[in-house]
Amino acid sequence: MLRRINGTALIIGALVATLAALAYPVWSYADRSGTPRANLAAGTVATQWGPLTATDRDFIVRVRLAGLWELPAGQQALERAPTESIRTAGDHLVVGHTDLDNRVREVAAQLNVALPNQPNDQQQAWLRQLTDATGEQYQRDFVNLLRIAHGKVFALVAQVRDGTRNTLVRQLATDANQTVLDHITVLENTGLVDFDAIADGAATATASPTGPPPPSGIAPPAPGVTAGGDISTTSRPSATTPGTVNTDRAEPQN
Repeated sequence: MLRRINGTALIIGALVATLAALAYPVWSYADRSGTPRANLAAGTVATQWGPLTATDRDFIVRVRLAGLWELPAGQQALERAPTESIRTAGDHLVVGHTDLDNRVREVAAQLNVALPNQPNDQQQAWLRQLTDATGEQYQRDFVNLLRIAHGKVFALVAQVRDGTRNTLVRQLATDANQTVLDHITVLENTGLVDFDAIADGAATATASPTGPPPPSGIAPPAPGVTAGGDISTTSRPSATTPGTVNTDRAEPQN
């Protein structure tokens, strides 16, 4: 009887050891979501231009969303133009995002990434805030809302430009970097940026939602973002060739 019990115990022990051995690789890989390689592979799809990660797709969507609200904000600044510096900032927003929107729609079509066609809720709230504001309050709201939004996107641009393995995304990040930095510069040139609020992290809203899923099927083409009415602009967009560096941008004021 004792021999039978011992034999059964050995069999149970062997089964437990076998299950543990089978479960270990599953646990060891499934539980490593914090590693760079695991993060890199999450939601990644293969393209002829290199791997397209979830971060890459998020970046493409954010670039599109930026234009959907910043271009109308720039057009409004041109129409209201309370000061020359505000008009200059509006001019750069309209020209820069018209050009960048053409680029992001082309990249999204090639990589089969679906794009939004209207600003998100937060961006719509910002546009309403600008529409309702008047006088000096309008100028301060315009400059600081846009400066904060550009600062958040600027950080993502740097991350994507540094880490992406996709050629098209890298080119778009180069173009976006120039446009965003130009817009930051002209906004700061107004003298109305509240740097203390930025440093303190007073604004916590993001410029866009995150985490678009991997492509499934063919994404529909997105309509272009353009300024309406008779708007005259004088600034220049990014360089014509995608991914090249254009130095003809706004200079910071001393």
